[in-house]
Amino acid sequence: MQNNFTFSARLLGLAGLLPQLLCLAALFDDNTRFIALGAGFLYAALILSFLGGFWWGLAVASPGAPQWVYGIAVVPSLVALASGIPWMIGSTWPGPSLVLLGIALIAALWIDVRLNRLNIMPDWMLRLRILLSTGLGLATLALAAF
Repeated sequence: MQNNFTFSARLLGLAGLLPQLLCLAALFDDNTRFIALGAGFLYAALILSFLGGFWWGLAVASPGAPQWVYGIAVVPSLVALASGIPWMIGSTWPGPSLVLLGIALIAALWIDVRLNRLNIMPDWMLRLRILLSTGLGLATLALAAF
């Protein structure tokens, strides 16, 4: 049962990189460029917010989890919201917002490593998180670069 679960989690996790990769591909068509940037921004912001909920869920499932995990779990949603402010006020967008999201996705690995060291996140999950956060973070930064 555990092997089927981890296989499914890995497969679905990796499939979660596809939307951002499709946005990257759509950048090179002038007709879809802005849609690709907007969709890539939204997807990165949603996944970053999801990550906070993921940390919260790990803490709830681990009776010995330190209280700081609950506080840090709300930060990704706040960063995702803040990343949209330039767009909301008509400032430079989406480049800086995509950079912020890309860096935040990669920086989130620091929390994942801490959760793993506290035995709150299993090793296989940390390996998957490293792949997913690095992949999505780099793809988001690539969107910002083009």
